[in-house]
Amino acid sequence: MAAYVIVDSDIKNLEGMKEYIEKVGATLQPHGGQPLAAGTNIEVIEGGWNPSRIVVVAFPSVAAAKAWYNSPAYQEILPLRTANTDDKLILVEGL
Repeated sequence: MAAYVIVDSDIKNLEGMKEYIEKVGATLQPHGGQPLAAGTNIEVIEGGWNPSRIVVVAFPSVAAAKAWYNSPAYQEILPLRTANTDDKLILVEGL
């Protein structure tokens, strides 16, 4: 069953994120990760959620998403993201 990583991303240092942005795609491919959406053109329809940027990545399964996140390749570049953003990530299983 498909799974989705959803990121509420608040980039604090775009220059510091450039290397991460260049490398993250290659870490997704071995785990079947497919970016579905990424952008700042967000319209809040209900509630008090006001993200500045949303990213949605599909994976074939929860196990594949966790394998990506915990992979040595992703863990190597993760500090580039955490040092330059204030992100919130969730993992949700598809229907």
